[in-house]
Amino acid sequence: METALRIHQLNKHFANGRHALRDINISVQRGEMVALIGASGSGKSTLLRHVAGLVAADGGSDSLIEIDGRCVQQRGRIHRDIRKVRAQVGFVFQQFNLVARLPVLVNVLVGSLHRMPWWRSWTRAFTAAERALALDALARVGIADCHAQRASTLSGGQQQRAAIARTLVQGAKVVLADEPIASLDPESSRKVMEILARINREDRSTVIVSLHQVEIAMKYCPRVIALKQGEVVYDGPSSALSAPLLRELYGAAADELLSPAPADAPNVHVLPQPALVPWAAAA
Repeated sequence: METALRIHQLNKHFANGRHALRDINISVQRGEMVALIGASGSGKSTLLRHVAGLVAADGGSDSLIEIDGRCVQQRGRIHRDIRKVRAQVGFVFQQFNLVARLPVLVNVLVGSLHRMPWWRSWTRAFTAAERALALDALARVGIADCHAQRASTLSGGQQQRAAIARTLVQGAKVVLADEPIASLDPESSRKVMEILARINREDRSTVIVSLHQVEIAMKYCPRVIALKQGEVVYDGPSSALSAPLLRELYGAAADELLSPAPADAPNVHVLPQPALVPWAAAA
């Protein structure tokens, strides 16, 4: 299998001196669906923002992040061609990042801006084919009938599905979802996770999703990477996670990760993934 994401020796200190990420080494194969778990403040969001090239790592080291073999950043410097790399990376934010006053269809069409000249993006001169592509993406996430509504009129779950549709229009090969269900009710959470799993299954997109709840990670993601205080403490099959192991890794903070998944969340069929071993055993 081809490598979709490679992270080597990634470290990050914040201005206050806190060591947010410590010696991160991760490899994700194309077509995997991976859950990134950890208690609040463990570094999940910080790691995803580094992968997207939104934040630069510490300099003066051998740090490297590559997506599909193309450099995102190296030794604390964002690569000069980062825009071309970002065109292949869809980012789904916890707070949706839609323009509230614009129609849902236009918000979704934003995913196509990287393929058009600046004057068309400035005037929103979208072609019929581009609009059809956006409508198809909205249909795939189940909200095509909302395409003409202002984004502000949608529920939280619908807004998150619109954000996912934007990544479909973008044609993203790698989808990074940062706590996409944190602010949603159980039913909306289930729908969003099912959509991400279906995109992974049908499009063979690589999906990396940060989550708080281990049970949801186990239902939808064959592989889990667990962070604690900026370090990888587990990297392996989600089926091997257990309450005793989580309590061994996280102590009292494990209760935050063991909150139950929605009662109606189904077990989702996933494609076979590469065999993995716990981080401690692989070290």
